[in-house]
Amino acid sequence: MNKILSVSAKNMFRVVQRNARVWWKYKIPSLVGNLGQPLLFLLAFGLGLGQQIETIAGLTYLQFIAPGLACSAVMYSASFEATYGSYTRLSTQSTFEGILMTPITVEELAFGEVLWGALKGLLSGLVMIAVMPLFGLWPSPWVACLPPLLFVAGILFAALGLIMTALATNYDFFNYFVSLIITPLFLFSGIFFAVENLPRATMTVVKIMPLTPVVDLARMFCYGTVKSGWLMQIVILVLLAAGASWLAAVLLRRRLIK
Repeated sequence: MNKILSVSAKNMFRVVQRNARVWWKYKIPSLVGNLGQPLLFLLAFGLGLGQQIETIAGLTYLQFIAPGLACSAVMYSASFEATYGSYTRLSTQSTFEGILMTPITVEELAFGEVLWGALKGLLSGLVMIAVMPLFGLWPSPWVACLPPLLFVAGILFAALGLIMTALATNYDFFNYFVSLIITPLFLFSGIFFAVENLPRATMTVVKIMPLTPVVDLARMFCYGTVKSGWLMQIVILVLLAAGASWLAAVLLRRRLIK
């Protein structure tokens, strides 16, 4: 715990800076990979299936799914960077080993990786929000609250990804994470349907999924329909992100320091 409390923000940002320099060389294919699926879903479901669906909670189907797809872009980008990207730096390239030869500690490395994943997630989410007007969707002024929300979500999913990296023995290990965690979150966190219409037991399960409150808050902020309890949802997300980041640092130290 003392090691975690004594981390240097400067060293964390050095890790981010190093990763950003590498990413900049491949920024176009990286953005296409992160944004391709959400944009295709927005086209296929919003403009295609949306023509057959009546309004949900006073929103057209395109309006309803767009904020959730922005959140899914954050989740995919942050978690994939902290799994496949971080594992490559850990195992294949031995980048982590080189970084730890400098004054940077394991905890600073872990938090730097989480921060970098969160920033990539935030960028993907903001691009999705930025293209909404191209589909005739005009967010309310409350949309200014979205970047901090998406950043916290990015920290949470990057931390979850780094936890998997600390446990992984090969790339195939991440199939469990993608198939059993990320894909169910994408499908069942209220992006494509109203959670309130589910049976009570199912709704309870869906509401405790970590992506569900992010989607709910994003939809509220996008269209200015803010409901009670939003602040508590944000507090819970911050606590989850902090807890996951701490666990990622602990597990990464166990993996690297033998």
